[in-house]
Amino acid sequence: MLGRIDDYFRNQESALKLRGYRQEVLASNIANADTPNYKARDLDFKSAYEAARSNTLKPTIATTDARHLQPATTIDLFAPGLQFRNEQQPSIDGNTVDMNTEMKEFTDNAIRYQAAVTFLTRRIESMKTALTGQ
Repeated sequence: MLGRIDDYFRNQESALKLRGYRQEVLASNIANADTPNYKARDLDFKSAYEAARSNTLKPTIATTDARHLQPATTIDLFAPGLQFRNEQQPSIDGNTVDMNTEMKEFTDNAIRYQAAVTFLTRRIESMKTALTGQ
């Protein structure tokens, strides 16, 4: 029973974790807007989310003995590699942060995060209604 409930919420959990991580990356870009030679980074949310949903990110640890344990088949949502953002307007100091782009992406991601929280809240309410009948 508990496994089914976990499966019921897994997509929203993955989306929230990835959105939160992306928000941190975008905030880091904004914070380093004046840092010389800083390269703006971002992650491809769609591919990271699809990888999380399809369970293609399976961590493996190098072992020296066949009896060593491997981790469970859980997904490390922070494994998606960060990519460098293409430079739109070159700067003299080598910084690739474009504040307009970063603020747009930051706001868009925040709105999508809030939508995911709202959707998760609705799922919890529907599950509660199904369990209690009220």
